[in-house]
Amino acid sequence: MARRHDLVGLTVLAMLSVRASHPYELHRFIVDTHKDYVTGLPRSLYHAVERLAEAELIVPAKTDREGRRPERTVYEITDDGRQELATKLRRLLEEPHPDRRTLVAAVSLIGALPVRDARTALSTRTASIEGTISGIEAHMRVMTGNGLPDVLMLELECERALYAAELAWVRTVLDRLESGELDWPGTVKQALMEQVIDG
Repeated sequence: MARRHDLVGLTVLAMLSVRASHPYELHRFIVDTHKDYVTGLPRSLYHAVERLAEAELIVPAKTDREGRRPERTVYEITDDGRQELATKLRRLLEEPHPDRRTLVAAVSLIGALPVRDARTALSTRTASIEGTISGIEAHMRVMTGNGLPDVLMLELECERALYAAELAWVRTVLDRLESGELDWPGTVKQALMEQVIDG
């Protein structure tokens, strides 16, 4: 994909991993399921489809026409597209990023991974967040030792609080995965996407 965190492209790959669809169906699914991290619709979606097709991560499967409406190309994901999806999605889950939309996007699409891979990625994330929090706390101790007033540490306090909240939430998700309370068979079922699109 063209950018390191191409959230639109990743979303297209995840949806096509469930079922072949044309861009209008994908657009409807994104809007109906409130994937608000996908911005610039519909243009961003069509551009993502073009990029993914050029990279041969998706391919046209067939062309549909209903009545007098224009033809619509139905796309399906390739094996390379599935590999790209798994790699990018695991990376988004593993690596904390200052732009918190990346976590929202990754969690929104987590069902495209096997449970085992999701669990491993989230465990990696917890270790990374713990390291980040330790680094922030060490920096705050140095600032305090240098006699800087508390008001200058509010930004670091806020950052630490946000990471601590994220860490607590990710641990809760991991506990639910371990207990079997949160589980999915392989990937999210096609029926879920069909329910939204056809419903």
